[in-house]
Amino acid sequence: QCIVWDWDSNGKHDFIGEFSSTFKEMRGAMEGRQVQWECINPKYKAKKKNYKNSGIVILNQCKIHKMHSFLDYIMGGCQIQFTVAIDFTASNGDPRNSCSLHYIHPYQPNEYLKALVAVGEICQDYDSDKMFPAFGFGARIPPEYKVSHDFAINFNEDNPECAGIQGVVEAYQSCLPKLQLYGPTNIAPIIQKVAKSASEETNTKEASQYFILLILTDGVITDMADTREAIVHASHLPMSVIIVGVGNADFSDMQMLDGDDGILRSPKGEPVLRDIVQFVPFRNFKHASPAALAKSVLAEVPNQVVDYYNGKGIKPKCMSEYESSRTLAP
Repeated sequence: QCIVWDWDSNGKHDFIGEFSSTFKEMRGAMEGRQVQWECINPKYKAKKKNYKNSGIVILNQCKIHKMHSFLDYIMGGCQIQFTVAIDFTASNGDPRNSCSLHYIHPYQPNEYLKALVAVGEICQDYDSDKMFPAFGFGARIPPEYKVSHDFAINFNEDNPECAGIQGVVEAYQSCLPKLQLYGPTNIAPIIQKVAKSASEETNTKEASQYFILLILTDGVITDMADTREAIVHASHLPMSVIIVGVGNADFSDMQMLDGDDGILRSPKGEPVLRDIVQFVPFRNFKHASPAALAKSVLAEVPNQVVDYYNGKGIKPKCMSEYESSRTLAP
């Protein structure tokens, strides 16, 4: 229904008339012809004998702009490339101590494992090869025991991928006794590492791979300026960052990176192109189901994927049967 008013600057607009139409009818203007409707004022029509209309509304042109959905991109063959990064800084506590967030209990998973499994099991459904690059940061690693902020937890730098979430769990449990937990808590290097892969993907000009970095950390990050810079750069790429805060530290810095309370800017003042960071404190979900955690963690990802590709004018890679049937449906 279209309602026509005569606009007045004082806000007392005068009602002229109305008419109803259908999308099908409006589409007539796409074929180069005008579509028109009589604009009717019901009061005049009821009172005046010879009343025809209060004017004619003419539609000269009609364009359809299709907004593709997250499902359109997934069904069109877009792969979600899921990377895990785990915090191995000393603030987590000695893994041999039962108070440590990294304590390997013989019968129950620690906080890191609970968060990893809850989120990872949802993400792996969107990753067709189920191979996940998994990295650690903030530890001294063998054989030289130099501090690294982006080491492969399977110690294979040429192939840091683990088979499924179970593969990540096994690599984590296997590497933990060999590491020396250290510091500082720098997360910019791992963001830059994934951004490098996402940057190479932009050359394809296709919606073929979108990267999600899941960072599990116990608290305050020490390279805030570099991290802000890295996130602003990554906001121009097919990439999202999910940070799960493990333990009871002060996570106010993380809330700032999330950007929900205001636009995140680099130290030079450059704003993010789009909000790509989602922060979730794991403690809020201790007594909730894994599904509730996963839902909160992944809530913003579909829109982030759509915003990136629609913003770049990139359509889903191939029209799947699913999308064809949707397009042709009445």
